[in-house]
Amino acid sequence: MRSLPNLFLIGPMGAGKSTIGRLLAAELQREFLDSDHQIEARCGANIPWIFDVEGEQGFRDRETAMIDELTQRSEVVMATGGGAVMRELNRQYLRERGTVIYLATTVEQQIRRTARDRNRPLLRSANPEQVLRDLFALRDPLYRATADLVVRTDRRSPKSVVADIVRRVTRLNQPLQAGASPPR
Repeated sequence: MRSLPNLFLIGPMGAGKSTIGRLLAAELQREFLDSDHQIEARCGANIPWIFDVEGEQGFRDRETAMIDELTQRSEVVMATGGGAVMRELNRQYLRERGTVIYLATTVEQQIRRTARDRNRPLLRSANPEQVLRDLFALRDPLYRATADLVVRTDRRSPKSVVADIVRRVTRLNQPLQAGASPPR
């Protein structure tokens, strides 16, 4: 499947971006990149430490530089951090350099998937559920405005989500037949 563009996965923490991204990359025989993991590898420090030392602004600056770098590669599947869409420049890089897929999930699913994860600085709160609800209200419109496709991940196996993405992205990128209407 070399004719498909880069595929960029966006969505909230716990939506399955890394898990689905790895499987999708394997299915398409492409390199998988996770922008958060790339930042950690480059810095030699985990994201909570970067947040503690540089603050969210410092982390977001690193994130923008990494997204700019990674989106310029060819034939990749990339998962972004949940907050990547907060900066217009990140949204621009993603939209201009590939097909953007919003992995949508409910806050309830996020809570189940992130309950024991201590590597999420924004959830270091007395009320992580309220944090997730507030983040959803703020970010969901940005995810939707940035995405070429919205794919629900709730109560679906990662493999079924990958099959759905491959089918929909392939259809989205097929050249139109003379007189045919675009796929929906």
